[in-house]
Amino acid sequence: MNIKNLRRLYHIIHTFLRYGVDEVIPNIRLTRSLHLGRKSLFWVKNQYPDKPFGVRLRLALQELGPVWIKLGQMLSTRRDLFDPELADQLALLQDSVEPFDGKLARQLIEQALGGKLETWFDDFDETALASASIAQVHTAKFNQNQPLASKEVVLKVIRPDIHQVIFDDLALMYRLASWIPKLSNDGKRLRAVEVVREYEKTLLDELDLRKEMANAVRLRNNFANSEMLYVPEMYQDFCHKNVIVMERIYGIPVANIDELKANGTDMKLLAERGVQVFFTQVFRDSFFHADMHPGNIFVNPNHPENPQYIGIDCGIVGTLNQNDKRYLAESFVAFFNRDYRRVALMHVESGWTPADTDIDAFEQAFREVCEPIFAKPLSEISFGHVLLNLFNVAREFNMEVQPQLVLLQKTLLYIEGLGRQVYPQLDLWQTAKPFLQDWLNEQVGVKAMFRQVQQRLPQFREHFAEFPETVFQALQQQKQINLRLSEINQSLQNQKNNSGLIRSLLLALIISGTFWQFEQIPLWLSSSLLLVSIGLVMVDLLFRSK
Repeated sequence: MNIKNLRRLYHIIHTFLRYGVDEVIPNIRLTRSLHLGRKSLFWVKNQYPDKPFGVRLRLALQELGPVWIKLGQMLSTRRDLFDPELADQLALLQDSVEPFDGKLARQLIEQALGGKLETWFDDFDETALASASIAQVHTAKFNQNQPLASKEVVLKVIRPDIHQVIFDDLALMYRLASWIPKLSNDGKRLRAVEVVREYEKTLLDELDLRKEMANAVRLRNNFANSEMLYVPEMYQDFCHKNVIVMERIYGIPVANIDELKANGTDMKLLAERGVQVFFTQVFRDSFFHADMHPGNIFVNPNHPENPQYIGIDCGIVGTLNQNDKRYLAESFVAFFNRDYRRVALMHVESGWTPADTDIDAFEQAFREVCEPIFAKPLSEISFGHVLLNLFNVAREFNMEVQPQLVLLQKTLLYIEGLGRQVYPQLDLWQTAKPFLQDWLNEQVGVKAMFRQVQQRLPQFREHFAEFPETVFQALQQQKQINLRLSEINQSLQNQKNNSGLIRSLLLALIISGTFWQFEQIPLWLSSSLLLVSIGLVMVDLLFRSK
């Protein structure tokens, strides 16, 4: 560790001590030398003893700068690891920092585009429209030489030297995270190194604006011509790793409730559409915007009676595979039907928890945690907190961290919070239930079965011409297998050990080895041959029992 990193580490520790963040470390864990080092090197005590711990941690992260602010924002979503009060405080962190010089921004953009801005744009504003820890944005217009002449655009540019800042602070975060299990009894439960690793992936993804561009293009295509959601167009010819150019939009921030009402917005429909947009992204598209905090969501001011969301900043997205979606939907439906055994089975069948999980104990744990939730009316139950409770119970039964589900739960909490802020009477369950049930019917019903057969027909047709030859080869190989079975049977009959069980097991093992010698047999045929072989073993056992 060089002098620069040592100074930064000293500053980080000094800041945490000044805000009393070290109070979470039990004194018994601090050796005498550490106590002396704390007093001699830092000589600082908690300067804000009257403030709650969550507030002090938030202020410390705010002071340490943008990389730590974004860490706090990410930690606010890990409600499976932290108390709700602490998570709520961290959620207040704002990723807003002083902009860097506009002339430097111009220079960086020109380097990325390979020419002077005036070649493509007019009215470039060197005063940043907005500035965050990773990037800032400026406004301009396409000039008369461009097909979209006079079209207003936003240019987003990565901060200069941010890569080195991030890499240096990440290295220090890993070092601090490795200390936590040694300093706190709950250190292992917090899985600090895992949290930093998750944060690192998120940060590195945000440093490549081409990923944000690709995400925005996909989301825009998914909601093309939709009345529910609009995603600004990305001008892909002008997008690079550190610069992207997109359509400029005008909208009312979704958190500006008074302005939305003054504009005549149908608040009930707006809230319901927020839920519909989320579940459409998750269950129809398997691709969802995972950073839907109020700063990234606007409402189109036109046609307030038919309100439309506008989504920006697609740097963080989540995806679910087909099994994730099915098990998630069935778990939600089972929960609201209070079928806790089904909830437990879904977690095991999905592979989220080990196959040897005690289902009875698992069911009882879900019942004890979830049943009190139904003391509230259904309209007041939070989907996000339901999901959190399910995860917390499953974690006690060795559920591995599922990053895609963590993103989903975070996004669901955002959507719920926005929905109830927009329209406090929002009944989330009544809004979502028809969507979930319709989706499940499509996935597991008769229509779904015929659709799957239809999807596989081209593959069947492609291999149909090979069918006669494949069958002939398989039959020839089956003759060889039968011959070996006959030899094995004769050999075993001559042995003095007449244990039927041992004999059959040996037979099955040899048959399995025989199959390995015929790797060219297609999977669908080898399955049939395996069934035939199992049948032979069963027949053998039957004869021996007589």
